[in-house]
Amino acid sequence: MTRIAVYLTGSIAAYKGIEVVRGLQKMGHEVRVGMTDAATKLVTPATPFALTKAPVLTDLWDEHSTPIPHIELADWSELAVVVPASANIIAKMATGLADDAVSTTLLATSAPKIVVPAMNSHMWLAPATQRNITQLKQDGVNIMPPVSGRLAEGYAGRGRLPEPAAICQYIEDFLTSSQALKGKHVIVTAGGTRENIDPVRFIGNRSSGKMGIALANAAVQAGAKVTLIAGQVTVSLPQTPAIEVVRVTTTEDLYISLKERFSQADILIMAAAVADYRPVETVGHKIKKKDGDPHLTITLTETIDILKNIAKMKQTGQYVVGFAAETNDLLENANRKLASKNADMIIANSVAGETGAFGSDQNQVTILQKDQTPIKLARQSKAKIANEIIELVSAKLKSGD
Repeated sequence: MTRIAVYLTGSIAAYKGIEVVRGLQKMGHEVRVGMTDAATKLVTPATPFALTKAPVLTDLWDEHSTPIPHIELADWSELAVVVPASANIIAKMATGLADDAVSTTLLATSAPKIVVPAMNSHMWLAPATQRNITQLKQDGVNIMPPVSGRLAEGYAGRGRLPEPAAICQYIEDFLTSSQALKGKHVIVTAGGTRENIDPVRFIGNRSSGKMGIALANAAVQAGAKVTLIAGQVTVSLPQTPAIEVVRVTTTEDLYISLKERFSQADILIMAAAVADYRPVETVGHKIKKKDGDPHLTITLTETIDILKNIAKMKQTGQYVVGFAAETNDLLENANRKLASKNADMIIANSVAGETGAFGSDQNQVTILQKDQTPIKLARQSKAKIANEIIELVSAKLKSGD
């Protein structure tokens, strides 16, 4: 049994949210309900109250409820489901706006969240809504997309709420899979490292950190305690108590941070794009141009091979995943890395050209394991890639392979 908070918002499909509440109860879950003011215009709060036998949160200032009702419900929840999710509540969640009982409670909720949008197709396809959905995914929120069908306006389009039975099954599947790493500690590295040339310039790379952040979110959804060690990223880092975020700059910083933590981890996923070289000397002032000398020579030396050195410390029961980001000879180079680094798994992905992984919201990877046939995943969102990797690692850890 799971404690599930269901939030109904201002969509004409709000009545189907009531069916979801009943379906979750039939599955054996304990359910409580919160409603936006717009939702109460479509469904009376008396209906979910009659089903749940628990107060329905509609107002932050209800003097008959607990002193701090939104925090009480947020702390009580083991899962939050927003169904139907209007464009308005999606925008509030994406921007952190908290101006009513539902948005405030969702902001205070550290438990996993599932959002099931329902709206007119034009609203769903609007750039603002799609940006907000992308942000929610980056924040680790699970999105069950709307389906195509006849809308309240009388014409067909994408934006219709899935049927309540399908939503309940989605939630049940999520709860089943979300326990795969319960009690496990996962360390994920993300983003690029920087090696300083002088106080202004550095050697770096184009890594956005999106893949590592997606993996951290997927591990949390699988029930793990997660430490995210992040270098330079171009997107927002997760803001949830479920993920400890540690910031680093250089390759040496990353190595030291990992050495301090690796012995306490069950899984390490090295998704960071680590600099292979650093300047032998770092100048303490900005290097200036010299009249008559158009050249500048910077002598580089290799950085420490973090994956190889950390994997040497691996103990029985620990599982190490590395990434191979290549521009050519992808599988050949990745297999060489698998053989030499003592990793249990190497994720090979191309960073060449416009379809490369760097900076993109999508990826296409091949998973390599010792003495096993490579697993090639289709090009898809990094969030979906991350979920598939976490599922595979979870299965390997459970089987002891």
